[in-house]
Amino acid sequence: MPGVYLIWVEAPDVAAEARPGQFVTLRCGDHLPLRRPLSIHRTDGRKLALLFAVVGQGTEWLSGRLVGEYVDLLGPLGNGFNIHHGSQKLLLIAGGIGVAPLVALAEEGAGAGLSVKLVIGAETASKLYPEDLVPKAVELIRVTDDGSAVKRGVATDFLSPFAGWADQIFACGPISMYRKMSEMGSLLGAKPVQVLLEQVMGCGVGACRGCAVMTRQGIRLVCRDGPVFRLGEIIWDKIG
Repeated sequence: MPGVYLIWVEAPDVAAEARPGQFVTLRCGDHLPLRRPLSIHRTDGRKLALLFAVVGQGTEWLSGRLVGEYVDLLGPLGNGFNIHHGSQKLLLIAGGIGVAPLVALAEEGAGAGLSVKLVIGAETASKLYPEDLVPKAVELIRVTDDGSAVKRGVATDFLSPFAGWADQIFACGPISMYRKMSEMGSLLGAKPVQVLLEQVMGCGVGACRGCAVMTRQGIRLVCRDGPVFRLGEIIWDKIG
C-alpha cells in the first residue's frame, strides 16, 4: 500500500478500553496546533495499531516516528461499532484506507464465533490491504477498479450478492460510497447498516463543533456522537 503506514503505539490504558470504530487524536509535532484524529486499527495487549495514509503535514510527521519515540495520544474517543445481540453473520465493506477500523471489528466478530465477510476495495492491487494481516477465520473478498485483484469493480458492488446473507452490515470509506449505499434502499431494506464517518476535526472532544453533520435528528458531532452512525441517520446531500 504505497504511502500507507502501520505503526504500533504502547498505550496500555487506551488499548484496554478501545472498541472497534473508536479513534484517538495525536499531537503531530510542535509546529501543528491541532491534533490529528486516527481510527484505532487493532489492539494487542498493551499496544494499539494505527493504519494511515500520508495526506498532509500531520500524517507525514507521524510516518517519520522511530521505535522508542514518544507520541502525545488521547483516547479512546467517540462511539464505535455495535454488534447486535443475536447477529451471526457480519458483512464489512471497506473502501480504500477505510479498512483501518474494520479489521478490529472483523477480529472481534470472528473471535466470538460469528461468520464474517470482509470486502476490501481499492484502485489497484498494490493499494489493497495485505491479505496475510486479515484474521484467517474471516472470508476476504478483494476487489479493484482495474481488475488487477481477483475481482473487478468497487466494494459496494458486493452488497447485492451478500446483503441478504448478512444480519448486519458495517462500512468505512469515502462519502461517495455512503451516498451510493444510501440509494440502495430496496436492496438493503430494513437491514441494520452502520457507517464510520471520517470528518475533519478540530478538538476531537466536542468542544469546537468543527465536525458537525446534519442528521434526521438534527445536528450531530462526529467526534462525540459518532464517528459511527446508522446509514439512514445521515442526510447525505448535506455533507460536502
